[in-house]
Amino acid sequence: MNEQLSVEIDRDSCNGCGICVDICPLDCFRIDEDEKAFMKYDECWYCGSCTLECPQHAMTLRLPYPVRT
Repeated sequence: MNEQLSVEIDRDSCNGCGICVDICPLDCFRIDEDEKAFMKYDECWYCGSCTLECPQHAMTLRLPYPVRT
């Protein structure tokens, strides 16, 4: 797993449903030959749609800055 990418994908949890591929506004994700999602392009806008819509909760968004809560 590439630690520099904006979205971390837990390959053990991913079922290859393709929702992240369909929902990403920048078309960053693809499904590989193992039927797992991967980030083809790291052009992420940090919208969080992939993490919210993933039914397996396999995606973790890595914000490049601290967020106040």
